[in-house]
Amino acid sequence: MNILVTGITGLFGSHLAREFGQLGKIHGLKRESSDLKLVGDLDVHWHVGELSDMEFLVDALREIDLVIHAAGLVSFSSKDKEKLYEVNTTGTANLVNAMLVSGVKKLVHVSSVAAIGRSPEHLEIDEEYKWTESPLNTEYAVSKYWAELEAWRGEQEGLELIVVNPSVLLGKASYGKSSTAIYSFVLEENTFFPKGNVNYLDVRDAAKITRLLVEKGAWGERFILNKESIPYETFFREIATVFNKKAPSIPLPNWLVGLGSMATTVLRWVGLTKSPLNRQTAMLAQQKTKFDNSKIQNLLGYSYQTLTESLEWAKED
Repeated sequence: MNILVTGITGLFGSHLAREFGQLGKIHGLKRESSDLKLVGDLDVHWHVGELSDMEFLVDALREIDLVIHAAGLVSFSSKDKEKLYEVNTTGTANLVNAMLVSGVKKLVHVSSVAAIGRSPEHLEIDEEYKWTESPLNTEYAVSKYWAELEAWRGEQEGLELIVVNPSVLLGKASYGKSSTAIYSFVLEENTFFPKGNVNYLDVRDAAKITRLLVEKGAWGERFILNKESIPYETFFREIATVFNKKAPSIPLPNWLVGLGSMATTVLRWVGLTKSPLNRQTAMLAQQKTKFDNSKIQNLLGYSYQTLTESLEWAKED
C-alpha cells in the first residue's frame, strides 16, 4: 500500500507516518523550506510542493492508495486569519478535489476538537454535537470546521472518509511545535492557572488509534481523540512535578479575561501572552469542557498512556 501523508513534518504527521509505515510505503508532502527533524529517521518518498498547486497534487497522488491529511496551520493570532483559511480550508478543498480527479478513494482527515465547536451551555461534547456560532469559536476553529465540511463534501462525491478530532496532543517538549507549547506555560513558572479543564492525549496514542481505525475499516465516521478532561490546575501541577518547576498557584479570575481591549495588556502582565493563551483562548480555558471519548472506547477498548508516562517521555531529549 502507498500512503501519502500531508503535514508529515509536524508533530502529529510525523507520528502518523511512523504508525502507518507498518501498513505500507510512506509518501510525504513537504515544502522546499520544511524542517525534517521529526522525520529524519524515516524512509519517506518525498513530493515537494504546495497544497495550493493542483497540478502538483494530482501528480503526487499517482499510485497512492490512502491519504492522511494532517497538514494545517494552528494560530490564534489575528494577523494569521487569512492564512488559516488558505491553509486549512482551501488546502483541504484542493486535496479533496485532486483525489476526486485522481481516483484515490481513501482519506483520513485530521481535524480538531476545535472544529466541533464550543458553547457555554454545552460542556460535554461528543461526535454528534452540532456546530453553533459562539464567541468561544476561534478563527482557527472556524477554519478547521470549514475544512472538515470540505472533507465530508468529498465523501458525498465518492471518497471513503474517516475524520479524527484530536484534543491537545502531548509530544516531546523539545519538539517546539504548537501543541507542545503548552509546556512552556509551566516551564516559565507563570503564576495563574485557568479555572477550566484541559482535554489531552499522548500523540503516540493518537497516531496508533488512527491506524487502528483504518485497520477496523471505520469509514464514514468521525472520532474524538481524547484521553480525558482534567482541571488545568491538576494538569499544570503534574507538569511542574515532572519538570521540577513551580506550579501556577492562583486561579485566573473571570474578570481578568473579560476586560475587553485591556485584556491583552493585562494578560501580558501576568505572562499569558507568552503561552498558548490569549484573550479568546483564555476564555476557552475557563470552561470545564469535556470531549467524550466513549465512541473510541466502545470500538477499540483502547488503553492510554498515563499522564505521568506521557510527561516523562516528553521530558526526554
